[in-house]
Amino acid sequence: MHAGLDIETARALLAWQLELGADAPVGDAPVDRYALEAGPVSGSATAAPPAPPTTAEADPVAEAHAAARGAGDLAALAAAMAAYPHCDLRHGARNCVFADGQPGARVMIVGEAPGRDEDLQGRPFVGRAGRLLDRMLAAIGLSRSAEDIARAVYITNILPWRPPENRRPTAQECAMFVPFVERHIALADPEVLVLMGNTPLQALLGESGILRLRGQWREVLGRPALPMTHPAYLLRTPSAKRAAWEDLLALSARLDAPGP
Repeated sequence: MHAGLDIETARALLAWQLELGADAPVGDAPVDRYALEAGPVSGSATAAPPAPPTTAEADPVAEAHAAARGAGDLAALAAAMAAYPHCDLRHGARNCVFADGQPGARVMIVGEAPGRDEDLQGRPFVGRAGRLLDRMLAAIGLSRSAEDIARAVYITNILPWRPPENRRPTAQECAMFVPFVERHIALADPEVLVLMGNTPLQALLGESGILRLRGQWREVLGRPALPMTHPAYLLRTPSAKRAAWEDLLALSARLDAPGP
């Protein structure tokens, strides 16, 4: 350490350099630039060739689009999501939570992100909110375990990795996984989408305000989509269950309506 430079000053200087973006060394050992020999006088020797251009930084969203397009079926998509390297949430999660229920079901539910129970079991909506969701679906004759495809549901989330302390996903995290979710919808091919909560509403529709927009049919990727409040919100706010029941009835009526 430089004479007269105490540890607190050194730490402050290091933090300042990190804030400026100097977060990687250029060599394995420090270099004393003042000890280097002077270079040749200009014109006395051939100039060194220019350094090759640096490789452009990876675009996580572009790579997500490429990986999603390359998935020919749901198994390949699940593998591509698990291998996708750009989301740091994967380092703190136990499982990549892909989906549950019946692929090919008429209804596909898109939630937010795994919680603790989902991360442990590797399945979406299995905690308290998931059990409430199962009861809600059963009230209109739907189930994730139904053998009859007409009464089955298929469930996924915007993110496959659990955010720490169940915090809300960031816009950047959602942007990285929207290409996978869009491919997921195309491969599962549901008749109707249910967007549960603000996160899928914003990620797939670019709108916010689930309490204002719930129950209002929208369109996502050419399919009817119904925004609904998340079951976790209903657990915190029981008075909102009446509105959720109205949305379930609207979903049931849509499914029971005669085709064109």
